[in-house]
Amino acid sequence: MAGKKPSHQKQMPKTSFMFPWFNQAVTKAVSDEIQPRWINTKNRSKHPNNEHSTTVMGKFTCDNDDCPTRGWSSKTVSILIRGYPGNGYNAVIFNQRCQFCNELGDFTLNKNSYIERVAYRLNRWAGVRTEQQPYTEKRITTPHKRELCEGCKRGYCQQRSG
Repeated sequence: MAGKKPSHQKQMPKTSFMFPWFNQAVTKAVSDEIQPRWINTKNRSKHPNNEHSTTVMGKFTCDNDDCPTRGWSSKTVSILIRGYPGNGYNAVIFNQRCQFCNELGDFTLNKNSYIERVAYRLNRWAGVRTEQQPYTEKRITTPHKRELCEGCKRGYCQQRSG
């Protein structure tokens, strides 16, 4: 049929991501005293009683065919963890933009860093004594670029002030 668009068009990259399917792994990682429940943010009647900004790790690819960058990795991907009554929670991870073409990246989450950060925060909110994990990496990394971080733009990124 002439003029019909192909069905395999690229999806527009998102400014943020959620990973509710990792709830089972988060549940295994928290104290036995806690049974966390994923809270869908589409239910606007629920309001968080806690919020914490931190970072996770991940990789990004740039899908812009005209861009020389194929991808980059980051140890400072902004995440906002929200706690709700009854051990409910959710977590929003904010995308990053390519430093060469300014397009939003295609994100691949480091699952272990996500589970570790979310489980630690849920334990703390529940009053479970938990040893803080060392999140700082010894390697020198490139400076955080606020203008490329969707978490900074929304005011949630830990790195936004520096």
